[in-house]
Amino acid sequence: MAGVHNLTQVEAAERGRLLEVTGYDITLDLTDGHGNPGSDTFRSTTVITFRCAEPGAATFVEAAAATIRSATLNGAPVDLGAWSPENGLPLSGLAAENTLVVDGDFKYSASGQGLQRSLDPVDKEVYLYSQFETADAQRTYACFDQPDLKSVFTWRATVPAHWKVVSNMPVDREDADGGAKTVHFATSPRMSTYITAICAGPYHEVRDSHDGIELGVFCRASMAQYLDADDLFLITKQGFDFFHEQFGVRYPLPKYDQLWVPDFNAGAMENFGCVTHAESHYIFRSQVTDYEYEQRANTILHELAHMWFGDLVTMRWWNDLWLNESFAEWASHWCNTHATRFTDAWSTFLSIRKAWGYRQDQLSSTHPVYCEMPDLEAVEVNFDGITYAKGASVIKQLVAYVGLDPFLTGLRAYFAKHAWGNATFDDLLTELETASGRELRKFAQQWLETSQVNTLRPVVEVDAEGRYTSVVVHQEAPADYPTLRTHRVGIGLYDLEGDRLVRRELLEVDVAGERTEIASLAGAPAPDVLLVNDEDLTYAKLRLDERSLGTLVHHIAGFESSLPRALCWAAAWDMLRDAEMAARDYVALVVSGLPAETDINLTTATLRQAGMALTSFADPEWAPTGWGMLAGLAKSQLGAAEPGSGWQLTWARAFITAARTAEQAAELRGWLTGESRPDGLVVDTELRWSLLQALSALGAATEAEIDAELASDRTASGEREAAIARALLPTPENKARVWAELTGPQAPPNWLNRSLLQGFQSTRQVALTAPYAAKFFEVVGDVWARSDSEPAQEFATLAYPAYQIGEETVALTDAWLSRDGQPASLRRLVAEGRDGILRAMKARAKDRSAA
Repeated sequence: MAGVHNLTQVEAAERGRLLEVTGYDITLDLTDGHGNPGSDTFRSTTVITFRCAEPGAATFVEAAAATIRSATLNGAPVDLGAWSPENGLPLSGLAAENTLVVDGDFKYSASGQGLQRSLDPVDKEVYLYSQFETADAQRTYACFDQPDLKSVFTWRATVPAHWKVVSNMPVDREDADGGAKTVHFATSPRMSTYITAICAGPYHEVRDSHDGIELGVFCRASMAQYLDADDLFLITKQGFDFFHEQFGVRYPLPKYDQLWVPDFNAGAMENFGCVTHAESHYIFRSQVTDYEYEQRANTILHELAHMWFGDLVTMRWWNDLWLNESFAEWASHWCNTHATRFTDAWSTFLSIRKAWGYRQDQLSSTHPVYCEMPDLEAVEVNFDGITYAKGASVIKQLVAYVGLDPFLTGLRAYFAKHAWGNATFDDLLTELETASGRELRKFAQQWLETSQVNTLRPVVEVDAEGRYTSVVVHQEAPADYPTLRTHRVGIGLYDLEGDRLVRRELLEVDVAGERTEIASLAGAPAPDVLLVNDEDLTYAKLRLDERSLGTLVHHIAGFESSLPRALCWAAAWDMLRDAEMAARDYVALVVSGLPAETDINLTTATLRQAGMALTSFADPEWAPTGWGMLAGLAKSQLGAAEPGSGWQLTWARAFITAARTAEQAAELRGWLTGESRPDGLVVDTELRWSLLQALSALGAATEAEIDAELASDRTASGEREAAIARALLPTPENKARVWAELTGPQAPPNWLNRSLLQGFQSTRQVALTAPYAAKFFEVVGDVWARSDSEPAQEFATLAYPAYQIGEETVALTDAWLSRDGQPASLRRLVAEGRDGILRAMKARAKDRSAA
């Protein structure tokens, strides 16, 4: 992956030992010199003051510039001969007190890393925003780009006169100069380089305040009509009130701005006081459901939690990336549940996020939650389901283990002791042990330094009168990862009363070792459903005994709370993925159980999993029958849903996804043209694109239709959707065109790269893209080498022939993996693709046997 210095942990530790950075003064000129936006590069001048513990020593500073005009250290010129973006700028003969000045021209980014430049197709205005995690601050200013070299920052930026500029701190003053102006910002408190930020452009702005904190929300001017600022402010204020009360430490900056920006690679980024969110995910141009609103609320709260955990107190090195993300992930769902209208957020966590963690943890690339990060390239691929979802599950288990009050007491002490500094997980554990009186090192070792996931399987014996004679929880571990952990779990006993499953009793017990007998249940009447891990306290795959599974086939919607339903759906999904349940049986469960489901998030997640079941885990001979069953389910539920409701939209989306036949394509065409449409269904901009993309994939749309649709939606979103629709057109010539654009010498901008990848392979076009399985392995190394990390990873994962399920793809992958010289991070992603193929082959064999 190209562009920046791949800093190693050893280098960072040595530089952290040597240096104390006392200040950054950064001046950016984002104009062309005539008051207009710059186009290719911008000028950046950085003054860094720092101390050196060993005068006379040498170090280096990162500066991923296009060119460096000049550099001086303590007034003397620095030799630029050894400088390169990949190696940084060497500095020798350091004094005890140093001033470094680096003046250079830096490239605007089209990959979403560094200072991203996006042109709005509506008003032709330029919008800029920074994205610096993991170590891309060096793409905008010279810096010691590692988390433990915190400093204070003073920013100023020269921009066109009509622009706004947003950074971590409030604006101090503005100086006008003809068609341009220079915006000066107040000096910040200490922070890490990766959470500094600069955003500029003619952004639409809405302001508010809460509890003494100035609040701002921003978006591109062309998106202003869709910015529901009231809801964004509401969630933010609820989050501030909750975290202030629980953390016992006030948010430390005077303002909190949030910007919804274009072409963003992730969901959001926790820049201190200047959070950036993905516009494409969270600004809703069309009708959406509560699923999308809850996801947005969770992201807002996740980033807000980072203001304390990550920004105020920051990891020393990326080994503790997991703790940053896991804590924010746990805290956002905790806050959502208690402080917002999304009171079932833990059910969503289980069905969406935790499923991601379980999947990631069972790949060949599985790793401990805590693991050493030798260099930045290793970090880049570790923003994964283990770091986020498994880690958050471990935090949730830790809270259950020590109790919420002692956990918060320890957390408050941790914030107080390490504010504005850097800390490690060991520092947090020390405070939690003091607060709880419990020894936690064994817990940490069990959960954080081991890999893979346990399975909890109830084994029950029932006498002739229907009473338990024995209930044992068997704990299983994969042969290669034999750790049997201590699990704090709830065990729920549910009785069927009419169509309702009513919890008679909840036991909370520790499951440890291979076999845990639940002695208190001996002699108890056997319930209709025995649910191990009720309340979802631990991180483990769950199995159901035969009686419970039989009840759930007809009564899964009978639980009053969504969480036990989510646990049962998750258990069925895990059984399917582990080839213990046939795909056709899973789809039958979905078709029978979902009509009565009342949680729209759970329905959305389960429908997605049903689609994956048919794509990857079903016998291809039977899959068309399964798609027909899903389409029939969606159509019947669509007819029963309230016109214009989120439920109607959910089932409309499900029908679009399931449509496979010419008759179904004709039905979609009727929705698009308005000739025949479900009563009350709002076919707005986004749904029109979904319909057109499905028709494109089915060979029932033309490029001219796509062009016409784009003409009526000439926006950044429209361009993105049109690119997907074009890439889906099912001809060999079109697929060749898309492949050439993805793999050619000129890298597409990140939004186009992603759209082309999303449209290139389709579950409806498996045979059409089969020839590209071998081609992927011919080019993936070259694409990786010349691309920035985000588009490189997207190509490695989305272009991998995941739908070519069979021995040939395994053989191609094995042949590639046997070659020397491939980067470790790329090898990991390709091996993960192979894991998916092998799992799918096993599940398909199970499904065939069920026929």
